[in-house]
Amino acid sequence: MDLQTRKITFVQEFLNLQNEEIISLFEKLLRKEKKKILAKKSEPMTIEELNKRIDRSIEDSENGRLTESDNLLSEIEKWS
Repeated sequence: MDLQTRKITFVQEFLNLQNEEIISLFEKLLRKEKKKILAKKSEPMTIEELNKRIDRSIEDSENGRLTESDNLLSEIEKWS
């Protein structure tokens, strides 16, 4: 079963729940896991990760894979 199918099946089962305790448990679990993900994203990068990003940025610049700030600002204005 692929991920999309599993998510649909889960949501269908969740929507059929009638037990408030179980729903509360799922809410707590979801909040807890979101906090873990956020904490992991907030960790400082290692020197190795920083150097890889610098190398990738230099390579992007050398190969013309850049966005001019004016173009970026114009694109951002379209978002709203």
